[in-house]
Amino acid sequence: MASTVMDLVNNTLDWVTYALDAPSARAKSYKPPKRPLTNKEIDELCDEWVPQPLIPSLNEEMHYEPPVLESAAGPHTIINGKEVVNFASANYLGLIGHQKLLDSCSSALEKYGVGSCGPRGFYGTIDVHLDCEARIAKFLGTPDSILYSYGLSTMFSAIPAFSKKGDIIVADEGVHWGIQNGLYLSRSTVNSGQIAPLDEIIKLKEKYLFRILMDESNSFGVLGSSGRGVTEHYGVPVEKLDLITASMGHALATEGGFCTGSARVIDHQRLSSSGYVFSASLPPYLASAAISAIDVLDENPNLLTKLKNNIAVLWKGLSNIPGFTIASHPESPIVYLRLKKSTGSLKDDLHLLENIAERVLKEDSVFVVASKRSTLDKCKLPVGIRLFVSAGHSESDLHKASESLKRVATLVLGRHS
Repeated sequence: MASTVMDLVNNTLDWVTYALDAPSARAKSYKPPKRPLTNKEIDELCDEWVPQPLIPSLNEEMHYEPPVLESAAGPHTIINGKEVVNFASANYLGLIGHQKLLDSCSSALEKYGVGSCGPRGFYGTIDVHLDCEARIAKFLGTPDSILYSYGLSTMFSAIPAFSKKGDIIVADEGVHWGIQNGLYLSRSTVNSGQIAPLDEIIKLKEKYLFRILMDESNSFGVLGSSGRGVTEHYGVPVEKLDLITASMGHALATEGGFCTGSARVIDHQRLSSSGYVFSASLPPYLASAAISAIDVLDENPNLLTKLKNNIAVLWKGLSNIPGFTIASHPESPIVYLRLKKSTGSLKDDLHLLENIAERVLKEDSVFVVASKRSTLDKCKLPVGIRLFVSAGHSESDLHKASESLKRVATLVLGRHS
């Protein structure tokens, strides 16, 4: 495994093209002559000038409209007036709609109102923000934490706060757009490759003296015996990492994000991280809900047991699905189905996947999503179908999803071949 990680550092510079793939890098330049232009030449240049379009021309993919939820994004939701089993929302612990979270939100709304109307450094800090930061740090066993108003902005603000031009960053090729944007804004050179176990990465860190920034948006509240994430999962002391980030919009069923680490690392962000300095602070009721969600997790370890059992059940049900392979980790709450045989065209692959997703929703009331990407997303991994497993799913929900996907995949892929 160690050699695999070293290969990342030594062999790949693919993502540097991302930093160069900007309109300014492709724009046509004009070099004026050394003599002054005549009025006639100026008029001719003005007549020839064609401004670039404000937005790109729309294609068929851009006209896609996803299904609209008409109720809470729980294990079951309503779409077009019909109840469906929801595998499209990252509600890992099933806390959406949990009464304790609803009560904490109601109390916070009555006490603080809805918003804060100011950034944290300019009278936007409310006591519940400090309570939430302390609760996260206590749960993860770190000295301090910092809250961000928006989960996606957490990583793309934190990375440029610590990285600069000339630094080298090794990143997994499947990182989400928030991290991609942070890498771009840092102006660092980026290497990408497959993920490796944290314990092996730590050994390399201690040998080669690099820093580790880890995003736990899909592992916080999920991995480890008590939901404390990747460090607990691998038995790595949390102080071995320089910075941990996570969105609170997944397992905690609220919104915003956090970074946690040493007091110096956290204090630096309070002065240098754009998403913290310039954004209005997290609405107080969301911070209150996050505290309650961590309390629920602490008091109910059976939630993790139920989630892990549900992941195993769905894995077993989808293990022999025709035309697909499961590309995700067996303990991940995201079950990722990838085509065994690509059509050779990303557009055609995506069309097949969307056809399957639309049919299981229409015919069997099972809501799954194809991994459609925006034009901004530079992720190079193959597209697939994602299922977000929740502790709130029943065993019948899981069997229904696997049977529906197997039936529809057989029909769609059989017709295609």
